[in-house]
Amino acid sequence: MQIGYARVSTDGQSVAAQVAELTSAGCAKVFQETASGAQTERLQLKRALASLSAGDVLVVTRLDRLARSTRDLLNTLDTIAKTGAGFRSLRDAWADTTTAHGRLMLTILGGLAEFERELIRTRTSEGRARAKARGVKLGRTPKLTPEQRRQALARLEAGEPSREIARTFNVAHTTIGRLVHAR
Repeated sequence: MQIGYARVSTDGQSVAAQVAELTSAGCAKVFQETASGAQTERLQLKRALASLSAGDVLVVTRLDRLARSTRDLLNTLDTIAKTGAGFRSLRDAWADTTTAHGRLMLTILGGLAEFERELIRTRTSEGRARAKARGVKLGRTPKLTPEQRRQALARLEAGEPSREIARTFNVAHTTIGRLVHAR
């Protein structure tokens, strides 16, 4: 069975044209919603995905109706594949997991997305290393000054409860607890 999904971004737009196109393409049921593609919580998309079973095909008029980014698209296609269903975009002929050619194209797209993620990770790592080399302190700024840390540790060693020490410095007791482990 073919199940359609139609989405528009704003209330001023209408899904009627998409619904008509999906219905004429043979979709027995069409889930429709008004939601930004940037939203991760799209109720009707969740319902459409939940209604899929092995052998079904989720159909959209264009890829941008389903996903806003490559990562979002690949995650959604993975969810569809796990149910044993297929996917097809009416206007993007290459995006059809019911054909070998379409599966190949989407596999290549997935490989490119993975490559892009690795490049971003590498650049971020290199940027952090350069910042550290310049003396930039990464992470949160410490809640306690070095003098306050020294005082808190001395009070801990004297047996004072960490909650009492934390109250005097106006920090959480876990901040004081981490001082012991940071030595």
